[in-house]
Amino acid sequence: MPSRRQTATFLIRRFQEAGIHLNTRRGQNFLIDLNLVQILVDSAEVTEKDVVLEVGTGTGSLTALLAPQAAEVVTVEVDHQLHQLASEELFEFDNVTMLRQDVLKNKNRIHPVVLDTVRERLTSATGRGFKLVSNLPYNIATPLISNLLGSDLLPDSMTVTIQKELADRITAGPGTKDYGATSVWVQSQCRSRIVRTLPPAAFWPRPKVDSAIIQVVPDKELRQRIEDIDFFHVFVRSMFFHRRKFLRSVMLSAYKGQLDKPAVDQIMEQHQMAHDVRTEQLGIETMLELCDTVRARIKLSGV
Repeated sequence: MPSRRQTATFLIRRFQEAGIHLNTRRGQNFLIDLNLVQILVDSAEVTEKDVVLEVGTGTGSLTALLAPQAAEVVTVEVDHQLHQLASEELFEFDNVTMLRQDVLKNKNRIHPVVLDTVRERLTSATGRGFKLVSNLPYNIATPLISNLLGSDLLPDSMTVTIQKELADRITAGPGTKDYGATSVWVQSQCRSRIVRTLPPAAFWPRPKVDSAIIQVVPDKELRQRIEDIDFFHVFVRSMFFHRRKFLRSVMLSAYKGQLDKPAVDQIMEQHQMAHDVRTEQLGIETMLELCDTVRARIKLSGV
């Protein structure tokens, strides 16, 4: 199996044979600790009814472990050389669909081809589920996770390797240095846990930072509290855009022309907020309630 050969020695030799030169700008770091690869797979709990999306096929190592367990695997690789290499490694699997392209259409949107391919596999049989399982390239981890949560194709779970810094932001609480828009956006609709912290030595080439296996599980009851998911997404990002400014100033800036000073002051009074409060001090429930009030006030004003 390819997965049993993905050591640093194997990768160096294989890439030399294929004339492959890694593009560090794409965050190409291969997980070479086979025990950690297995932990990633086991944590995802993939079943024969699952359609798995993998982003960053690489050499096909993880794909080869997922394919025997899943109904279908849709795997995406933007690098044409790696795509060709993985095609040779994965030819025996008839339930693997390989896409050679960027997973993102732009930073705010997942490519329609990826979503449509996953939908086709989901609807080809009854009772299928959808899971994201990946050793994610660092540079697309945040937009991919965020955009999946905002899409109409919500995964049952996301079990991925990402930078430890991002894992800390996803799980951070109010008032901490890591708490921000990503924390609120994910925690408002998901249960998340860090499965394992990974040292740089677990990868080749070695990154300069620690990584983590994290599992994010969307919760339908949490998500149902959000009346307008698109408005909430923009609201959260806007409220953390000027992190060190007072919330009052941030709201006035974000909704200039829609909310004037008296309106913002009334909103803050309604929620019993001091004028010197900052967004990073607000918990998830408060952010949800504040968003509902702002949306209702804007709708009422007709602006």
